[in-house]
Amino acid sequence: MNLVIIFGPLAVGKMTVGQELEKITALKLFHNHMTIEMVLPFFDMKSDSFKRLVDSFRTQLFEEVAGSDLEGLIFTYVWELDSKNDCEFIDRIVKIFEKANATVCYVELEAGPEVRLKRNQSPNRLRCKPSKRDLEASELELIETDRKHVLNSKNDDFMGASHFKIDNTNLDAVEVAEMIKRRFELND
Repeated sequence: MNLVIIFGPLAVGKMTVGQELEKITALKLFHNHMTIEMVLPFFDMKSDSFKRLVDSFRTQLFEEVAGSDLEGLIFTYVWELDSKNDCEFIDRIVKIFEKANATVCYVELEAGPEVRLKRNQSPNRLRCKPSKRDLEASELELIETDRKHVLNSKNDDFMGASHFKIDNTNLDAVEVAEMIKRRFELND
């Protein structure tokens, strides 16, 4: 079993790369907005109820997948590397999968804000993430999150051999997915 965690800043292409990786491997995609969009109609993103529910749904899904006969999971996440809570969340996920003897692969995507602001408006993103359709608010969130948090590691060896950092500024999602598949020898 494999767990591929695709992380990086907002609108870097995590979900789109995950969609392409799902097509060429036996892994299932669980992008972070699948839970966000489900809970948002009921609770504001900053509320404790929102945070509890999203965390609970994700954790339960991770536990079920880790205990299943699935080949594994692709999970996308805006990992604020300077956030203790985010680091503890990732550690918790990893422990769930390590108990199932899964291989954990960290894929870090990186692109500048000008590229990401364009990607923020892509039809695929807006179709899959209704909360991003208010482009003015979404762009402000992207800029503010970049300003407030560390969203990319400083070196290419952040998590050792299980870490693959890709500058996908000039790469399409199909190319990046192929690179990930080759690097981690993921099965069809």
